[in-house]
Amino acid sequence: MHDAAPLVFIVDDDVSVRESLEFLIRQQRWQPEVFASADEFLSRPQPFVPSCLILDLSLPGLSGLDLQERIANERTEMPIIFITGQGDIPSTVQAMKAGAVEFLTKPFRNEVLLTAIRQALERSRVALLQDAELQGLRDRYASLSLREQEVMALVVRGLLNKQVAAELGITEFTVKTHRSRIMQKMKAGSLAELVEMAGRLRRTVTSRRSLDLPLD
Repeated sequence: MHDAAPLVFIVDDDVSVRESLEFLIRQQRWQPEVFASADEFLSRPQPFVPSCLILDLSLPGLSGLDLQERIANERTEMPIIFITGQGDIPSTVQAMKAGAVEFLTKPFRNEVLLTAIRQALERSRVALLQDAELQGLRDRYASLSLREQEVMALVVRGLLNKQVAAELGITEFTVKTHRSRIMQKMKAGSLAELVEMAGRLRRTVTSRRSLDLPLD
């Protein structure tokens, strides 16, 4: 991710707009990819480098707003910049409420668009780093045995070793052994850090069954 050039996707059915934006983006040493329709863009595999999408509001088939809705949960790390020749207030409000970072009406100054792209790519870079950190945390948690997960759940709730032992029907020495392994596997430097990790896992879980998180 660090070495790859940022990607700037352009979805616009006007070939002259696509070509002019492609040239502008190449001048900034970003990597442009152009599409004439939303369906063409959707067929492109999801990238894992900083990226953003310059999206025309009015498109054949799926509209820009339709495309925004389709990818809202799949590509959260890719900010959207809307461009339109006939923008209206309701469409602008809808796009911004759905997470668009900018809404520009043609014709717009190049520098205004470039500023929006820079901000969007930085936002994407941060989001990708956060996703990678979270995935690493999930992987470390998945490396715990079931018993270690049970001990961790009780420890982060504030139970003492003897209380955890009584709750699980094991010895206090066994609890201490599990705690030591948990701290090593989770790469936690303190109990407070372990509690913070458990909180991050809770906040991002969408399906407890799929991630096996007995953290309550």
